[in-house]
Amino acid sequence: MLRHLVVASFILLVPGLASAQTAKFRIEEATIEDIQSSILRGELTSTRVVELYLNRIKAYNGPCVNLPDGVLGLGPITPIRNARQLNALLSLNLRPAKRQALGFDPRKARSMTDPVDNNPAMPDALEVAARQDAYFASTGKLIGPLHGVVFSIKDQYDTFDMRTTGGMDAAYANDRPPDDATFVKRLREAGAIILAKANLGEMGTPNSRSSFGGPFCNPYDTTRSPGTSSGGSGASVAANLVTCSIGEETGGSIHHPAKNNSLVGLAPTQELVSRQGMVGAALNTRVGPLCRTVKDAARVLEVIAGYDPKDELTAFSVGRLPSEPYRSFANERRLDGIRIGVLREHMDKKLFTDADVESIDIIERAISDLRRLGATIVDPGPGGALFQSCVDKYAPIYRNRNFIEQFPNLFPVDPNGKPASDRISQLVDMFFNPSLVPDGPTIRNMGPAPNFGQAKYMLSRYLKERGDSNIKTIRDLIDKSNFYRDIRPDAGFIDRKAALEEINSALTLDMPNLFQDRFAYQQVVLQCMAQQNLDALVSPAGNIPAYILGAPIEPPLNGRTNSVWGLLGQHGIPTLSVPAGFTTQVYDRVRDAAAPGGS
Repeated sequence: MLRHLVVASFILLVPGLASAQTAKFRIEEATIEDIQSSILRGELTSTRVVELYLNRIKAYNGPCVNLPDGVLGLGPITPIRNARQLNALLSLNLRPAKRQALGFDPRKARSMTDPVDNNPAMPDALEVAARQDAYFASTGKLIGPLHGVVFSIKDQYDTFDMRTTGGMDAAYANDRPPDDATFVKRLREAGAIILAKANLGEMGTPNSRSSFGGPFCNPYDTTRSPGTSSGGSGASVAANLVTCSIGEETGGSIHHPAKNNSLVGLAPTQELVSRQGMVGAALNTRVGPLCRTVKDAARVLEVIAGYDPKDELTAFSVGRLPSEPYRSFANERRLDGIRIGVLREHMDKKLFTDADVESIDIIERAISDLRRLGATIVDPGPGGALFQSCVDKYAPIYRNRNFIEQFPNLFPVDPNGKPASDRISQLVDMFFNPSLVPDGPTIRNMGPAPNFGQAKYMLSRYLKERGDSNIKTIRDLIDKSNFYRDIRPDAGFIDRKAALEEINSALTLDMPNLFQDRFAYQQVVLQCMAQQNLDALVSPAGNIPAYILGAPIEPPLNGRTNSVWGLLGQHGIPTLSVPAGFTTQVYDRVRDAAAPGGS
């Protein structure tokens, strides 16, 4: 019987720093329980928590790379070793006078279109904290389950009191959206203090820079990426600029920053948390927390999960939330009776390169730890494949049209484009004899292709709902924005203007392939887990350590990307990334000046 479906992805990155701990409260490495326990004992206030984080933001949130021509310039960026700066946060939730008094850059203003910013209905982070302190002083109670917990929010999500542009340098008439995203509203109601918007790969793209904010860096090694596209969220938590952050994952943008920053990243089941209020959502978009501990991530999920009439996918969550708080499942205990499958498809050294090896070895040690804790490890062994039998049996049926299009030699057509063979008979034969299934489909490569129609529909719908008087359409967004000009696709710095042009060129919304691949992938995973009576899976979050900013990134190989194993999440399956260790070896790629185009 399939009891739980949680994918445990472990984390690998470059060597890092550790914070010293003392008996006295310290903001460094503080968990939600640490903060709230100190408040309840009268040793700390919400205002002081915000001030402590602001002190660290002032010290560590400056530019972290050399920008010879400025944020938007043509000149290639160069990383700075031991920069002691991260540029993780785009804007701060402070009124102008407070921001100026604390010496923050004007571009960190919470609005660039409202320089006066004196609306009393928009209290800033310090004002919210002061109200919490007054409530606690009068009642002796916390205002909610996230009282005193300080957040950054990825700038892809609407905050009614703070600038929201998806990292774009876009000329909105009002850079504040009219409302909070649904989950942001729920965070505030629970007592969370929204202190900042996090820098991101612009509009959720898989890189580590935005046109408005510029590049952002890894706190463990400032020459390297903190992950894409929610890297600013991850870096802000890892560097103790906030308690937790909310990231977004369409591919792997929650567990990539978790991996690169030694954090817990929870990308929940697709339909569990509302996508409403996101700049450019998609079918496979998920909202999830980046925190220090599993329990903290669970506490956040308790607040943001649940049905939202503004996001039809959350209807699937009705009646499916647990009767006990999520945090109750995060208590330390042994794993006796838990069956965990090893996803060897992500760990076959023969399929990859030397750059993958150390990460795989770390996960081997983590699997031994799970076994010592009492888990039953179901392992097909080195070179084995946990899911291949189910892929061979069910992918031809449930991927159907996508599968047939993948193998035109097996399924020929006549001059009129009609089937030249009895495809149904072929598929029946494959079902009973999986050896007839051609090599190619694996759990590593059953991914959705880009769907520009979906992207155009969702972004157009967002802009219409936002109702800005200056940017009403994608054409407006293209024509009324500035874009960074340091275009180097081999480093992940793609041409954002060209990408938006391609999206805007779509003329129809055609999503059958997305739904077909999604259903097929879920069917394969669920069937194989049920057959083997598995409760969870274990896999590296990703094989490749954090890459150098601006340097060539590792090319895809046998379904492995330069970031993370993202297909489980792309198809709506919950993934939880947790720290497992640190890599000490990297194989950084360099450009060959003698090769054509310097490749």
